[in-house]
Amino acid sequence: MIVITTPTGQIGRQVLDHILDSEQPIRVIARDPSRLAPRVRERVEVVPGSHHDLDVLTEAFAGADCVFWVVPPDPGATSVEGHFLSFTRPACEAIVDRRVQRVVGVSTLGRGAAKNAGQISAALAMDELIEQTGVSYRPLEMPGFMENLLWQIEPIKSQGAFFLPISGDRKLPGCATRDIAAVAAGLLLDDSWSGQDGVPVLGPEDLSADDMAQIMSEVLERPVRFQQVPGEAYKATQMRYGMSEAWAQGLIDMHAEVDRGIYTTQPGTPRSATPTSFRQWCEEVFKPAFSRSL
Repeated sequence: MIVITTPTGQIGRQVLDHILDSEQPIRVIARDPSRLAPRVRERVEVVPGSHHDLDVLTEAFAGADCVFWVVPPDPGATSVEGHFLSFTRPACEAIVDRRVQRVVGVSTLGRGAAKNAGQISAALAMDELIEQTGVSYRPLEMPGFMENLLWQIEPIKSQGAFFLPISGDRKLPGCATRDIAAVAAGLLLDDSWSGQDGVPVLGPEDLSADDMAQIMSEVLERPVRFQQVPGEAYKATQMRYGMSEAWAQGLIDMHAEVDRGIYTTQPGTPRSATPTSFRQWCEEVFKPAFSRSL
């Protein structure tokens, strides 16, 4: 039995797409089962509720061989680490109680390098709690998602620019969520692994924000530039759109550590073979989304 959390989320729904045609029994935890596609509802067992709830997790993890674990973001949270651990603590209790064998988790790069890194530090604290249960665990160690740039469509339309509190020339890895989902699905369907070991999921190239602006300009056939913004200005903008001070500060701390190089200094991190380049993602995902917004 494979259990999927966040089955309608950005990554979870793509993981489901990969495993639906397998012969494995599948169970999902869904806060709103009506959001599941008809094909999914016909194929899987649905446990309604939140995977923040111990009773829901205990029911869902019964007989589970492997769990796909994601802590969903909450921009209104009053504590970044508190948010991550409030999901993870009951999950760990259910993992032990139901004797789950393997867990695949959405985590981050930065282990051994991140210090006061906001959401990155919180994800690493999540990993530590899960590992303490003794379950076989594969945290997927990712940099920033290419899909995060979808939030920048409006400023690109109105100002011809996207904005982040990082240096324009800092080359960083990235990854597409479809590649994350493919790696996760492969691990979920493979019952041969055990132990605890991170799985880096890195795209085929490191690019700076200036590099990405150039590629977007070519794909969109309109000028796009990158502009670095001071951390406090970025934080104020996020809060103006309803983000909590704690979550916004976490993003500032995270970007500061990323700009310091924690994605590129993790010891022993191999280059992943995930296939989607930034240009390909722009052509197949960003450009259609941008065109729909016009």
